[in-house]
Amino acid sequence: MGSGIRVVVGLGNPGERYERTRHNVGFRVVDLLAERTGAKWRASRHAPAWCAWAEWADGHARVLLVKPRTFMNESGQAVGPLARWHHWDGRAILLVYDDVDLPLGIIRVRARGGSGGHRGVASVLTALGGKDVARVRVGIGRGEFQDTAEYVLSPFRADEEPVLRDALDRAVAAVMCCVERGVDRAMNEFNAEPKETK
Repeated sequence: MGSGIRVVVGLGNPGERYERTRHNVGFRVVDLLAERTGAKWRASRHAPAWCAWAEWADGHARVLLVKPRTFMNESGQAVGPLARWHHWDGRAILLVYDDVDLPLGIIRVRARGGSGGHRGVASVLTALGGKDVARVRVGIGRGEFQDTAEYVLSPFRADEEPVLRDALDRAVAAVMCCVERGVDRAMNEFNAEPKETK
């Protein structure tokens, strides 16, 4: 494998009620990666999470995909026990999550950092005891007339879906690049603004 990343954690809320909401973009990215690699989700024996081993590039890239079964703000309760069981530190983990501070459809890759006010990320960083956790942030925009909590739990509008689908595709590609070629390469490749389509 081209990087030290061994696990990709998509953040979201469990249950049908939250499935298509903005806050569940992280789940949707790892679901799409699982679908494309034929990975099968199973309940973990070591933590409240669904897990799936994903392989591609003729088996040279292999990571554990994770979706916490806790609610978003308690994501660390799932990630922490898994990290301890597998003897992973934060540098082995890649987080994927929504970001209201990025316009809809924008992807940003970072090697480390704080939570940026995202409570799910804050929970994971607390559980891991540090900020050396790479992340792929997927922009969902910011609602002008709603408070943030209400906005992130709202579904995407029909007119936003084409932009979202493209963002999910690019987020999956960014995750795969992080795993295969490293976070620095993914930052160079995916942190540019997407080209406008006519």
